[in-house]
Amino acid sequence: MVMTGGINIIILKRGLTYLLLLLFCNIVLVAGALPGAAAILAAVALAVFYIRFNVIPRGDKSPQRRLRILIGGYELALAAITCFTFEILAYLYIILGPTNIAIPALTVNALISAGLIFILLFNGIARIFVCSGQLGIMPRVLLALFWWLPVVNLLLLRQFLSASSGEYEFTLQKRQLNAARRQDELCKTRYPLLLVHGIFFRDWENFNYWGRIARELTDNGAAIYYGKHQSSASVERCAGELKQCVLDILRETGQEKVNIIAHSKGGLDSRYAISCLGLGERVASLTTINTPHLGCEYVRKLLDAIPAKAVSAIGKGYESIYTKLGDDNPDFLNGLKNLTDQECARLNGVMPDHPAVLYQSVGSRMRSAASAVFPLSLGYSIIKLSGGGDNDGLVTTASMVWGDFLGVVSPKGRDGISHGDIIDLTRKNIKGFDVCEFYVDLVNKLKLKGL
Repeated sequence: MVMTGGINIIILKRGLTYLLLLLFCNIVLVAGALPGAAAILAAVALAVFYIRFNVIPRGDKSPQRRLRILIGGYELALAAITCFTFEILAYLYIILGPTNIAIPALTVNALISAGLIFILLFNGIARIFVCSGQLGIMPRVLLALFWWLPVVNLLLLRQFLSASSGEYEFTLQKRQLNAARRQDELCKTRYPLLLVHGIFFRDWENFNYWGRIARELTDNGAAIYYGKHQSSASVERCAGELKQCVLDILRETGQEKVNIIAHSKGGLDSRYAISCLGLGERVASLTTINTPHLGCEYVRKLLDAIPAKAVSAIGKGYESIYTKLGDDNPDFLNGLKNLTDQECARLNGVMPDHPAVLYQSVGSRMRSAASAVFPLSLGYSIIKLSGGGDNDGLVTTASMVWGDFLGVVSPKGRDGISHGDIIDLTRKNIKGFDVCEFYVDLVNKLKLKGL
């Protein structure tokens, strides 16, 4: 009932807003129908309302400024479309029906109306263009190129409206959910959480490898730390860096153990640190996410097929860039080699599970090459064509299994969940799968186990 009442209020407010906007858009005709003083007063009042609506389209109380601007853009664009539709219908009626309105006055009114509606639309689209995190690059590029093309611009405009309203509602519901359960501290585990990234990425302060997940876990009581190891290096070397990281965390927190959640190659690095570097008694649990425990056969085949000089040149270029981005001494080739099926077989032989650690794993799969952008789209096709079966664009689902396997994430829909989606790398809201809530549930189960 409360929600229905809220919706009705919004509809009433919009109806009144559109009426006032339409009156201002037709100010020439409105002023002509009023006596002098009343016409001036009406023009000033409607102009003030129009300016205010362009600045504050919706009295939203969201604490996040980006969200307020985003939903404001939605309201402005929706108002522009509505006013334009009513104006077209009104002018058709005037033109086709009997009217005493002078053609010059009608023409001036039409030009002013078109200008005012264009300002509303431009303001709205600009807000969505800048503030939406879900719109994607392609719709932005297409609108910039084809805003003048009928039908195409309408379809793109519809996509802008859908993305902005959906993002606003989703984010607002998440904030309300977290506020309602904050005191439950669902993710306040006994031991702190260590998030371990995969290959070719780092833990940057201004770009979280784990997208919105870390914030969600923290909002629900978790104590989060990051591996901060090399973006690419051998499993042995990354494991050594992770060991030091764990020891630092234990010294800082005074705790005896940590819970590790590791993605991709980070799972192999963590397993090596536990089994071969003496961290078994200092890790309560290891949860691996889309980790290639059995390796990637196609990586070996690619390395065999590409000339050694080309691989070396790519590696040197990569290492040069990532040294500037924070790596001490990145090692492109050895990091990549450790992902092959042969190397993973060797590693599995030297790093048996530690009896004191809870090992669990989870995976995801894409449904088609169109489920993700390059290079995951290409990786998906290569794995499929080589007989690897279901995969996430980099790792087969069969290779993701280790310890207590929690299953393959595969929500209904045409896309599925890619290697990047499972860690919210693209910050994309996926229909049927709330990635942040997935991790809240994952960590809450660790808490319920007393870990």
